[in-house]
Amino acid sequence: MQTTGAKATSFRRKDLLGLAELSREEIQAILDTAVSFKEISTRSIKKVPTLRGKTVITLFYEPSTRTRTSFEIAAKRLSADTVNLAIAASSAVKGETLIDTAKNLEAMRPDIIIIRHSFSGAPHLLAQRLHCSVVNAGDGLHEHPTQGLLDLLTVWEAKGRLHDLKVAIVGDIAHSRVARSNIHGFRTMGSQVIVAGPQTMLPPYLPDLGVEVSYSLPEAVRGADVIMMLRLQLERQGQMFFPTLREYSRFFGLNQGHLALARPEALVMHPGPLNRGVEIAPEVADGLQSVILQQVTNGVAVRMAVLYLLSGGEQSGAAA
Repeated sequence: MQTTGAKATSFRRKDLLGLAELSREEIQAILDTAVSFKEISTRSIKKVPTLRGKTVITLFYEPSTRTRTSFEIAAKRLSADTVNLAIAASSAVKGETLIDTAKNLEAMRPDIIIIRHSFSGAPHLLAQRLHCSVVNAGDGLHEHPTQGLLDLLTVWEAKGRLHDLKVAIVGDIAHSRVARSNIHGFRTMGSQVIVAGPQTMLPPYLPDLGVEVSYSLPEAVRGADVIMMLRLQLERQGQMFFPTLREYSRFFGLNQGHLALARPEALVMHPGPLNRGVEIAPEVADGLQSVILQQVTNGVAVRMAVLYLLSGGEQSGAAA
């Protein structure tokens, strides 16, 4: 894989709220910058002074392991000061509104606030009212842009391109912000996207996003270059959209037989956390075609790139 030479000047935004609003050039600028940062994580001392003096706050209203940890690691590897606000121990439990919380945090002069919230549009609301940069770390059923970016980087590294690939996204599409970001990202970069899942989990607007819709896992993965399995979002559903987990796994759980229908070097992806034996068989999740842990590794580099570019950095000399 080679960088394209896209300039960081292609990304000149105050906030990162979603991939739907980004151009191909903007996405490529982030990916190129992320590549330049990957080497830092292999050093014995994993730190550069790039964002020294900058302050980054994480504001997570929902649980997170990978996203929150990798944002914190990304900020620290760039030498930014990081503050992780525990919502359960904040004034939010006393009734303080999201806007009031954010306004009070901004009064302390941070440079970037990273927010995860159960309400779609919460990061956009803050971006309209705050002078500092806002990064969407997942909002409701809307988007999860840095997850989409790290998935794009993982495929780009493995395949050497993002155009003219068949990408199958399978599972709980209706409740997945990861699916939406990946649909926008892969479509913008020139891939063909097909989504599959139970009819109750496929929202009616999917054809408007330029994707093919299937109700069959074998049909979706046949000839695919990339297979992305999604976790069942049981905490968002409020009701069962399928009879039993056993039945869901039977029809929409990726196993070795399904994988054999894809291209011989197809990638298996999953944003995590895994429900082993439900949406993906353990031998597939841990198999040679799985790039699930590479996704996690790339999450740090992508989030370093996002923090750097939002702080006004130039691509040249990014990893000095």
